Amino acid sequence: MTHDMRRAGSHVDADAEAAGRGAKGPDELRREIERTRHELGDTVEELAGKMDVRARARARADDLRDRAGAMTVQMRSGAAHAGEVGMRHRKPVMIAGAVAAVVAGAVMVRRHRH
Repeated sequence: MTHDMRRAGSHVDADAEAAGRGAKGPDELRREIERTRHELGDTVEELAGKMDVRARARARADDLRDRAGAMTVQMRSGAAHAGEVGMRHRKPVMIAGAVAAVVAGAVMVRRHRH
């Protein structure tokens, strides 16, 4: 081999070693820059969203409104079920209410006489 060929061969070997140690080519650097720009854009967008107090308050209000609506539906369903149970057991409930009224009346009369 001539001196020039050895030098060219060592240059190729040096490039391969540099690539193995983490040196990057222009295409890889461009891809990394583009990836970093994308990540930075996402971060800026996220921070801007956190700084938009009005939008966050609106989103929170919407969430609370949805929860309240769900609770209203659940309460109405429970009340309707209780009404159905009351209708099925109407007679015993009325008797128990009448007995309670008589007992309360008797207690009031007794206290009033003493």
